[in-house]
Amino acid sequence: MADVFFTERMKIKFKDWRDSLVLGGSSISESQESSSGSNQQFQTIFYNMRPALSLIGFTAHQLRLIQLVTSKHFDDLAYVSVNSGGSHVQQLVIYIDSNADKDLLLKEVKEENHRGAESKIKAAVGFRHVIDLLSSEKKLIVGHNCFLDMAHIQSKFLGPLPKAAEEFAASAKKHFPHIIDTKVLLNSNEMLQRQMKKSSTSLSSAFALFCPQIALGYKTPDLSLASRVKVEVQVDDIRASSWDMGVKHEAGFDAFMTGCIFAQACTHLGIDFKLRSPLEDLAHNKLLQGHLNHLYLSWTSGDIINLTTGNITGKSLGANDSKKRSRKIVFENIVLLWGFPSKLRAGEIRECIVKVFGYSSVTSVYQLDRTAVFVQFSKAGLVSDFLVLKETLERNNNTVSVLNPLWKLLEGGKTRAANYEAYKEICSSPLSKISFADQAEAVGINWKVKSAELEVAEERPSREDEPSHGSFSVNEIIDSFYTPVVEKQVGSGNL
Repeated sequence: MADVFFTERMKIKFKDWRDSLVLGGSSISESQESSSGSNQQFQTIFYNMRPALSLIGFTAHQLRLIQLVTSKHFDDLAYVSVNSGGSHVQQLVIYIDSNADKDLLLKEVKEENHRGAESKIKAAVGFRHVIDLLSSEKKLIVGHNCFLDMAHIQSKFLGPLPKAAEEFAASAKKHFPHIIDTKVLLNSNEMLQRQMKKSSTSLSSAFALFCPQIALGYKTPDLSLASRVKVEVQVDDIRASSWDMGVKHEAGFDAFMTGCIFAQACTHLGIDFKLRSPLEDLAHNKLLQGHLNHLYLSWTSGDIINLTTGNITGKSLGANDSKKRSRKIVFENIVLLWGFPSKLRAGEIRECIVKVFGYSSVTSVYQLDRTAVFVQFSKAGLVSDFLVLKETLERNNNTVSVLNPLWKLLEGGKTRAANYEAYKEICSSPLSKISFADQAEAVGINWKVKSAELEVAEERPSREDEPSHGSFSVNEIIDSFYTPVVEKQVGSGNL
């Protein structure tokens, strides 16, 4: 019954409005509330030179009823919904002269809605336009330790991150065929290494060394390090008051520092910016070809990925090519650790583990940040052994546990451990925190140990009597570290 009453009111309203137009008047020229006393309003406007009644405050159901009323009872009225690209969509009842005029009106509305949809899509795409433009122009991309930057660009603007390094390299090369990593450039060129005098190649350190007039505000007496390229800086009054190194790690300032370092490094390599339009040929300059498309995978391991070939090598561009080779990453062999004592570093964590499982048990330790590391074991079975042992030591929490070398890693009771699947689960969350430990906590990961193998082990109490990979059980490992320590104490007579 409510719909019946509503449609009757709309028929009367539209008839009165139409008749006023035909008679040359405008009885609803201003916004008015509907007769029901609600916030529903009618306003006479013009749409493409046609009189129109704008409908404000109506529900989607009521608008469908209005559409039925106009199509059934009025040949000279048409209901349309117009989206001009903004957040507001106009609901209109428009007066038409004929069927031909109606067809023309509907065509115009369709075209405007299409333009509006395109406008909304372009607005939503946002920074993607910058990425597309850089890619289409094949510009030289300059970054400092920029592997993660390129990975984020791939993930956010180009598509899902590939599982294989070769696929990632192919995608990066396709969209950005010319990339220079200034950290690689500074570490791999002998001339620049001599200029650096073994200084740190961190962004702020390199900036202070190559651009002291900007970074520190004074001229360096060392002519070999004096800025060879004049960099003009224009900042507004607000930024000028705080123009110092305190703004490092702010994205815009980091990009500025990277550009300054690259410009100075190029001059040291012999690239003359005074030549006519050198930037046009910079990506193809022979002095830079040996450094193009090489990015550090990690600032701790020194591994470098060649985006041209997809190969990963250990410091392959340095002088010690043969000393370090690429290591194959085996995800099922990886344990993720986080929340351990902040004083521990990757080397100390490795030492704790190999004292228990043997010096060949750990292939590598990669530090994600100050709060988390990847530990890659030599065998997949060692992953479950490690997780079970960790859980056992923390559950027992006795003298035997404390004497175990692994306890150094577990001090404080906040150390968490899981397999690689948990890492993917934590990183797939839309939440974003600075440290990995905070990220895991925000996602709600609060268990101390988690893996499919451990869950099975907990369901089998007899596990402690079962040899692990034909060698030792968890209890045997614990006992093996308890007895020798006691004997040593007795023999030496002191602690």
